[in-house]
Amino acid sequence: MGEKIMTTEELKALKIDKSVDARGTACPGPLLAAKKAIGEIKSGQIMEILSADEGTKKDIPKWAAKQGHDYLGTIEESGFFKIYMKKN
Repeated sequence: MGEKIMTTEELKALKIDKSVDARGTACPGPLLAAKKAIGEIKSGQIMEILSADEGTKKDIPKWAAKQGHDYLGTIEESGFFKIYMKKN
């Protein structure tokens, strides 16, 4: 439980079970989208959140830890972030 930060290569190799594209929304939009989507996947599955909002990089890991999920890491793309977490 908690943070198991992975390398960019490891993150890119993950099998994503659910991808949430929240790039069109500002905080707290991406977090709300993630909260909704986490209910649609099973324990042990991986979720990817796409967000252009800088605050999401801090919000998702904090929320994941509070909920007992694993924050796996973030990849910075051109103009947005891919944030990975595993449901527990």
